[in-house]
Amino acid sequence: MNEQITKTAPSDLYIGGRWVEGSGGDRFDVLNPADQTVLASVASGTVEDAIKAIDAAEAAFADWAGRSPRERAEILRKAWELIIADKERFARLITLENGKPLSDARGEVAYAAEFFRWYAEEAVRNRGEVMMSPASGARILVQHKPAGIGVLVTPWNFPAAMGTRKIGPALAAGCPVVIKPASATPLTMLALMPVLEQAGVPAGVVNVVPSKSSGKIVDAMLHDSRVRVVSFTGSTEVGRTLLKSAADNIVNPAMELGGNAPFIVCDDADLDKAVEGAILAKMRNIGEACTAANRFFVHDKVYDSFAEKLTKRMGAMKMGNGLEDGVEVGSLVNADTRNKVAELVDDAVKRGAKVLCGGEVPEGAGYFYPATVLGDVAPDSKCVSEEIFGPVAALQRFSDDDEMIAKANDTEYGLVGYLFTGDMKRGLALSERLEYGMVGLNRGLVSDPAAPFGGVKQSGIGREGSHEGLKEFQETQYISVEW
Repeated sequence: MNEQITKTAPSDLYIGGRWVEGSGGDRFDVLNPADQTVLASVASGTVEDAIKAIDAAEAAFADWAGRSPRERAEILRKAWELIIADKERFARLITLENGKPLSDARGEVAYAAEFFRWYAEEAVRNRGEVMMSPASGARILVQHKPAGIGVLVTPWNFPAAMGTRKIGPALAAGCPVVIKPASATPLTMLALMPVLEQAGVPAGVVNVVPSKSSGKIVDAMLHDSRVRVVSFTGSTEVGRTLLKSAADNIVNPAMELGGNAPFIVCDDADLDKAVEGAILAKMRNIGEACTAANRFFVHDKVYDSFAEKLTKRMGAMKMGNGLEDGVEVGSLVNADTRNKVAELVDDAVKRGAKVLCGGEVPEGAGYFYPATVLGDVAPDSKCVSEEIFGPVAALQRFSDDDEMIAKANDTEYGLVGYLFTGDMKRGLALSERLEYGMVGLNRGLVSDPAAPFGGVKQSGIGREGSHEGLKEFQETQYISVEW
């Protein structure tokens, strides 16, 4: 079954509703990170191909933008239904090219599909405004129009959801798009295109250009005057580069960048609930998420109990090929990611951290790293200032709320924080002091299509999800009317 999935998955460029080879004739291999075997050879797009995709999007723009909101909504709704009906195939494809456990992949498929259902409902709620000018008496008419062609640049950690989170609002707003998926995991996004065709998305409205020369083709698209929106999920470093390119053409940016999430356990927290929240916040996607809990601050009074419970839970997690039954820790995506995790753990240990479970690279094929808990991590450890992006929980103690908040905020990032306490008033007060775009209060998961997802400081610009995600693909027009 798994071999059949990869054999039948599309592997060419998708431009203007057609599958085409890259103009340069190059291809690149997509590997299964669990065993390092080749899953598929995928066409590598060139700058010429990227511009052809922009041409296709431009040709499709007027018709798509001119369709009624209800018509666009019904197509998105149909896409949701088709994905859910085929969720097992998509989940297995995600696990094959990404390495995450199948249970995680199934959750991603449901989450990814939900963006189409949510924006099917938001497409018909593009409300404007009419008012009388207090000074002149003229009518002020405000409406929200499709911004234009969007370039969507997606990461490898959520091959389906990071694409649908951008495609959904773009199509709901009336914008055509060109997607540049991560070269490590392009198969899932390519496999989505026949589904969108079946749902009724016209040719040229959604185009996909995988490439092993990502920087060149994205830069070329951002310097094309027809492109009006760039939506990117990835590292802050790459985000800064894209912002510089976007500035040349004043392209509207929506950026969801890096994180360094604190996970705070207060002395009055329900420890069992906090541990389950920690597993969700840390181990979802094997820790390969910008929302993953990175720094654990645990109150002195409950530190030992929490550490013991978390270690027992994480130490019992089965590691292996994500397609095997009962596996909770799959393979990391590549050697670089696994090596960085190992380096950060080794650095923390050298600075005095205690390995409570895990902590060693296993032998054999695949890019595996076990679920790991580090106790009494020194504040100057690299894993405190850098994203771990792996299954490692780094624990520190605290005894004073003010000191803890200062440490939690002591980072250039501000995507998400997690806080567990039995006192809701205290929890809300502390949450408001956290310099993060999102806070999980007694909850280890903040991602929700109905909620505004995004960060502050160096963690991004704009929001995805909710009605705010639709606005990223719209321009506001004001008409002054004299009766």
